[in-house]
Amino acid sequence: MRDLVVSFPTSIGLFRRKSVYAIDGFSISVRKGESFGLVGESGSGKTTLARVLVKLVRPRSGSVLYKGADIFAQGKKESKEYRRHVQMIFQDPYESLNPRSTAWKAVEEPLLIHHIADGKIAREKVSELIGMVGLNRESVVDKYPHQLSGGERQRISIARALAVNPEFLIADEPVSMLDVSIRIGILDLLLDLKRKFNLTYLFITHDLGVARYSCDRIAVMYQGKLMEVAPTEELLQNPMHPYTELLLESVPEAGGERAGSVEPKLAEVRQYSGGCRFSPRCPYARDACIQKVPDLFEVEKGHWVACFFPLEARGRTSVKTR
Repeated sequence: MRDLVVSFPTSIGLFRRKSVYAIDGFSISVRKGESFGLVGESGSGKTTLARVLVKLVRPRSGSVLYKGADIFAQGKKESKEYRRHVQMIFQDPYESLNPRSTAWKAVEEPLLIHHIADGKIAREKVSELIGMVGLNRESVVDKYPHQLSGGERQRISIARALAVNPEFLIADEPVSMLDVSIRIGILDLLLDLKRKFNLTYLFITHDLGVARYSCDRIAVMYQGKLMEVAPTEELLQNPMHPYTELLLESVPEAGGERAGSVEPKLAEVRQYSGGCRFSPRCPYARDACIQKVPDLFEVEKGHWVACFFPLEARGRTSVKTR
């Protein structure tokens, strides 16, 4: 993703309209074979970014390159091939499955659309995929989405995504709507499939615990901007951006205690007037933060932060190691 900008028009009166920027100048690369986490609170632009990558939303400017080719400059044939290689697992498995189609039909449909298999071969492939995601074929194939549990629906969604032999899977909050008791099973399934098929993941979540369990690197996103990027353990043990620090201090531990050594710090929220997007909420904001947007720079090898005064420059030690 290079300088990606996505905006949506909104009305501010009877005759006036303006653009709201969901993604604003976003640049990052996902490496082949890695599980890359994208974290941030609701409204930060994570799902919009995912929809751009599967070509459900067209950016206002910037580019998305897959194996060096701009996906929005593809012809019809190339676009269909790209859609086969890049699949998405949606947050709500009930909404993403056709309520009028059985589990069997949901998994079979992409095989037919992409002319991968039909007839007996398709039946064998569907049976294999359903078993691969940990479901009993006889117990689910004839059921409709409303007859399946949340975990079963998400497993069917995963089987459907795998049907076309993808290379890159985008998992948009894949366990956030599931019971806590079955989340770890879905995460383990995704990690097992990654190893088995050498998949690349973009793992979108607001839960840093899920990101730590599943991801090799993590990027922190806030209001459409990239705040920080680092290997998972480096980011969690040595956060440099105040927003990352806030997210970590807000994570509850067992017994209801917060993971951080102190309570989350927030400045009195001000109206945004320019500069860093986080400046209205940042307890460390100074004049420079309001006057100019900070660029990403490398604090340590592989650890990038968009902040004029990262944690080490503020003379503070790392937050409690988790």
